[in-house]
Amino acid sequence: MGAHATNAGAGEYRIDDLRPLDARQFAVAVRKLANGLLYGLDRSPFTGSGIEYVQSRPWVDGDSVRAIDWRVTARTRKVHVKEFETPRSLPTWLLLDTSASMTVQSGPLSKYELAVRVAGGIAFACLDRVSPVGVVSLGDRALRLQPSMSKVKVLEWMLALRDYRSDERTHLAPRVRELATSAPQRSLVVVLSDLHDEQAVPALRALSQLHDVVALRFEDPAERGLRGAGIVRARHAEGGAGFVARGAKLGAQDLERGDDELRRAGIDVLALRVDQPIEAPLRNLFKNRGRTGQGTR
Repeated sequence: MGAHATNAGAGEYRIDDLRPLDARQFAVAVRKLANGLLYGLDRSPFTGSGIEYVQSRPWVDGDSVRAIDWRVTARTRKVHVKEFETPRSLPTWLLLDTSASMTVQSGPLSKYELAVRVAGGIAFACLDRVSPVGVVSLGDRALRLQPSMSKVKVLEWMLALRDYRSDERTHLAPRVRELATSAPQRSLVVVLSDLHDEQAVPALRALSQLHDVVALRFEDPAERGLRGAGIVRARHAEGGAGFVARGAKLGAQDLERGDDELRRAGIDVLALRVDQPIEAPLRNLFKNRGRTGQGTR
């Protein structure tokens, strides 16, 4: 769970390019980030690969064994393989964690503020590659916006999502399970969260069986420990329960373990810290997806 530590320095982690923005600056930053994500890419990293079944045909030399249609083969007693159609683009769903743990911070920028900015950049990058974008809230607010190709609508969504409450609970797992069964077609699903839901890993693992999934895990420096803090009295961001822990171990023990579990399930995972540059890591993530097809089925 997210924890709010009371003795973090207010200006300790300031970086000029990662500061709170007004609406106009936010729109400019989102557009700049989108351009940065697409820079140098000669193909879209937001596309699927061979995911729409078209027909089965007789086997010919060179076909992959993995493409065999066993049902048709058994019925006809001749080996058949499945053929798939590669769509130009996938609908993209942005699952944005609006829960309280995303809003606590040890510096000038919260995980939530950064996540909204990243969501906007990804959204515009997708729209530039003709991939409609939808948004789902993973907190208390009941927000589900169907995929749209309107840049005006998407910017309105992002600007509205900049307003938040600091008492929302996380509903990551149930919202993920709901999308897994209700999305009308296979989609690219980008989850923007600190993944402080204990059921996040199994829910995302199940989602990846039906959709292409990317997990962007946002992290505050304090989650890896408060050096020199000794014993820290803190409270959970969601629920308000108090606890006492050693500052050097505050929230650090499970950060990478969940990432490894998701990667073993074939999910692309990237940790983004609020005190470090984000554009290059994001661009590399999506560039590698375009080259390797990781995350596609």
